[in-house]
Amino acid sequence: MSASRQATVDAFERHLRAERGRSPHTVRAYLADLRDLFAHLDGDGDETPLAEVRLADLREWLGVLAAGGAARSTIARRSASLRTFFGWAVRADHVDIDPSLRLVAPKRHRTLPPVLAKDDAVGLLDVAAVAADDDDPVHLRNRAVLELLYATGVRVGELTGLDVDDLDLEIDVIRVIGKGDKERRVPFGRPAREALHAWLQRGRPRLVVAGSGAALFLGRRGGRLDPRQVRTLVHDMLAHVPDAPDLGPHGLRHSAATHLLEGGADLRMVQELLGHASLSTTQIYTHVSIERLTSSYVQAHPRA
Repeated sequence: MSASRQATVDAFERHLRAERGRSPHTVRAYLADLRDLFAHLDGDGDETPLAEVRLADLREWLGVLAAGGAARSTIARRSASLRTFFGWAVRADHVDIDPSLRLVAPKRHRTLPPVLAKDDAVGLLDVAAVAADDDDPVHLRNRAVLELLYATGVRVGELTGLDVDDLDLEIDVIRVIGKGDKERRVPFGRPAREALHAWLQRGRPRLVVAGSGAALFLGRRGGRLDPRQVRTLVHDMLAHVPDAPDLGPHGLRHSAATHLLEGGADLRMVQELLGHASLSTTQIYTHVSIERLTSSYVQAHPRA
């Protein structure tokens, strides 16, 4: 990659981090997409100037991906990466014309996310509570982590990013910094409060070290808990719940949203709790049980 192109990519990365507030994971994905595009454009060995990239080139690249078996969701995401990059490149005067303006991505299949049954969710939290009876600080932390994930539906990155000051045990609310650095406040219930109180009183003080900082959840060595550790925790704990599906932290998020809606929560309230920018994203959780639909019909329809 030439020095000038690398400088452009570096500037785009700074834009994503500083101005758009994208997560490190998203930034890595965008940059990887750009590298793949450049490798396709420069297939003959000569670097193609950005100003010479045309819509046909972008469509050709996506076509190669599709022919190679890439999923619709992958192609849609890479299309979004292109539109973001070239839109920024025009505003930053790196190119005069945006070749991605008429780039149409395939619609994603809106598949229903797997969720836990309510009994399975209770079983998972019971397993964590029994393990925490030994007062091991890691077990106390694990119980608090699982209770808070299910109670609030926060993303795993949002959970591990929490600081102690983000927690208010007087009104049972956490302050969450979500995508795009947007702040929201999410309530939780009594079981999560009890688990958090036990962690703060008897667990965290035994793991905290000089470098722990303000992190709410700590690893065994005192550093901020890593999302990968939380994923492993959820998988391992669910293995102790008979017949429960093998889900990760995002599965608990799906489960929390589904159970809220099945319990009669308003869709827009759930949207606010989850931090979704669009209501259409929240609507995927409306796969409520036929029993609830039937019950609502019987109550509401005069000819039921």
